[in-house]
Amino acid sequence: MIWYNVTLKVDREVTGQWVEWMMAEHMPDLMRTGLFADCRLGRLLDQDEHDGITYVAQYACAGRDQYEQYIAQYADEMRARANQRFGGKFVAFRSLIEMLEPAK
Repeated sequence: MIWYNVTLKVDREVTGQWVEWMMAEHMPDLMRTGLFADCRLGRLLDQDEHDGITYVAQYACAGRDQYEQYIAQYADEMRARANQRFGGKFVAFRSLIEMLEPAK
């Protein structure tokens, strides 16, 4: 299982609108690509919040091929929509995580 992880620092003045947009529009749109099996949004705790609130959006896919297909076909458009709506009000750091299973 591969997790596409996006850590975001969102300006306080738009956090409510941003969370609503993520949950109602952005994440469902990403899931509709058919390339991800699950998604979740969380708020990082114990963070310095003087310059914004830190969130983590995570998207699970079966493997690297699905992630690469998302990047090639959908990522630019999805990022453009976020920037059109909230440009200058957030910063994002993206990472790819391979989940390891404990020995049984």
